[in-house]
Amino acid sequence: MDASDLEALARAVAAGELSARDLVDRVRLESVSDMGYAQVDTARGLRTGVSEVVYGAGKTPEQIVGIIGAMRDAGQRRILVTRLDEEKHRALTALGCELAYHAEARAAVAGELPEPDGNGEILIVTAGTSDAPVAAEAELTARFLGNHVTCVQDAGVAGIHRLLRHADKISRAQVIIAIAGMEGALPSVVAGLAACPVIAVPASVGYGANLGGITALLAMVNSCASGLSVVNIDNGFGAAYQASLINHLPGRRV
Repeated sequence: MDASDLEALARAVAAGELSARDLVDRVRLESVSDMGYAQVDTARGLRTGVSEVVYGAGKTPEQIVGIIGAMRDAGQRRILVTRLDEEKHRALTALGCELAYHAEARAAVAGELPEPDGNGEILIVTAGTSDAPVAAEAELTARFLGNHVTCVQDAGVAGIHRLLRHADKISRAQVIIAIAGMEGALPSVVAGLAACPVIAVPASVGYGANLGGITALLAMVNSCASGLSVVNIDNGFGAAYQASLINHLPGRRV
């Protein structure tokens, strides 16, 4: 069910051709496609503004094909599949499911990326080149959600002059995603320079005491910088989704 279907039902209620209870029942029944192995939420886009995204890890290629098919049958024209490795993408292609694969982001897209319609720019800053896969997932997700994105790579605090070179980008960003492993200090520094929300992403990059990103996570959660929020380890998707919500907020009411 898409927006036009819902509008038609609403008009039927207004004309007395359908009861309010019938409308609720129809929407409830048509909002989920029950595939046995998955309950596909085909009405999420109507409720939240963003249609369901497919998490590819842990699903078989056949399951992913079935879920994508259910989404397309419900009228979803653009679909994002995250955490998709190259072997599984090849299997999807062999099954006739054509997706644009983005290897560094470990994600794929069905349909075309939209033109940006956010209020401003999302800036993604990484502490090191090793954080690039997380940044790639964040960038693709943000673009998929209709945002203009700029990326600054390898600007960590070990050479802070590299970050300060991009002060103009920091000053004009609407939202910033700061990604760091090791000791996780970059987001605190960025939040101390920026006049916009900063979303920190701890990365599982570092030696033993980094503990797979837990050290960076705890450092970011304990930051004294205001305006800083933190998502889970390596969660570029979650950071970009939150940044997109901020970037699409309506203006302040007068």
